Amino acid sequence: MGGYILRRVFQSVLILIGITFLTFILLYLIPADPARQIAGRSATAQTVENIREQLGLNLPFYQQYFRYLTGLLQGDLGRSYLQKTEVGALIWSRLPATLLLMVGAIVCELAIGLTMGLVAALRRNTATDTSLMVLSFVGVSSPQFVIGILLLYVFSVQLGWFPIGGYGTFMHTVLPSLTLGFLGAGWYSRMMRSSMIDVLRQDFIRTARAKGLKRWQVLFGHALPNALLPIIAMIGIDIGLFMSGIVVVESVFGWPGIGQLAWQAIQRVDIPIIMGVTLVSAFAIVLGNFLADLIAPLIDPRIKLR
Repeated sequence: MGGYILRRVFQSVLILIGITFLTFILLYLIPADPARQIAGRSATAQTVENIREQLGLNLPFYQQYFRYLTGLLQGDLGRSYLQKTEVGALIWSRLPATLLLMVGAIVCELAIGLTMGLVAALRRNTATDTSLMVLSFVGVSSPQFVIGILLLYVFSVQLGWFPIGGYGTFMHTVLPSLTLGFLGAGWYSRMMRSSMIDVLRQDFIRTARAKGLKRWQVLFGHALPNALLPIIAMIGIDIGLFMSGIVVVESVFGWPGIGQLAWQAIQRVDIPIIMGVTLVSAFAIVLGNFLADLIAPLIDPRIKLR
């Protein structure tokens, strides 16, 4: 167990370093000039060059990257070019909103998706199964802003049940979470249906039925725990995706999360913020998958960590 954890930690560090390198080189190659963005359109060439020199943007790529890694090892994510604030502080200030939205979205997509997938598997090849899978396809195919605007129009404008936007209370959380939950539920329902159908065909399910166990005991005591194993890995990936923030949803609902911070930084070519958000998102994905691998053996003891 200890050796497995050490190997995974080492692999995770290599992955994060590789992500920082790829992100840094892509930002280095983009034609946009951060110094020009800071100086403004009316600035002289000399002013732009002075800003570039102050920020170290005139250095070769390897020197800029080495400086970034050196600061990173010291826990320094850099300083925003435009906001003149530490990137770590900016991300930390947006983190509670992002975590709240992440938890709400995962709860919604699991509640909707797993229920749909379970019902579809139990009623396979029926009109119910077909209808649920069509609804799942609509969910995964719908643009985020369309679902968000529809929910806002119906439940906020017409019915007045929820606030139109903002952040701070449980009521503000419901519609953004449902938007993301409906979009993610389609993937979970399809995965749950396939996994449950496969598990129900296994020999141990027939053995459980032959022992005279009730249907709900076979379903929830034997079939469901095994069918959930692929779902755990999907949750690990979703943690990283939601940590990076869903930019469109945050924009529609005025949600002050990390995704909105990243979008603003991209528009302004604020490289330190882009790097910081990318690194935090990558770390969340790596951590989510690592936790999923540790949880899987608790659900199914046959799975061994190697």
